[in-house]
Amino acid sequence: MWWVACGAVLAGLSVAAGAFGAHGLKGRLAEDLKLSADESAHQEAARRLEIFDTAARYHMYHAIAVVLIGLAATRHSSIWLTAGGSLFVAGILVFCGCLYAMALGAPRILGAVVPFGGVGFILGWICLAIGAVQAASEGIAS
Repeated sequence: MWWVACGAVLAGLSVAAGAFGAHGLKGRLAEDLKLSADESAHQEAARRLEIFDTAARYHMYHAIAVVLIGLAATRHSSIWLTAGGSLFVAGILVFCGCLYAMALGAPRILGAVVPFGGVGFILGWICLAIGAVQAASEGIAS
């Protein structure tokens, strides 16, 4: 049940991040834009909001995946499920964390790190699939 609790906490953090993006970040950027009539500033603000939204969305998707790992692990203990959960958490930290930071004004060079988190997500899904097939082949899941 540890993975379920972890996923639930991550999902809650995703909701909080989404609320901050929709209200706090959007408001902060709107204040900055009042000081600037520059069209490129408006485009940059829209880009930052889009980046933040992407981070919050992927954060939630993979928090739910961590909960799925936990539920699957209650029926079938597997190294593949443990690896999948770990990869999802690492992906959230790297992929979403870097996107959140970039949306808040961190250097764009962090964009070079983001794909490593995406690879973590992909590998996590592969591990979940292997764990599920393994459980099915052992007659645990139908």
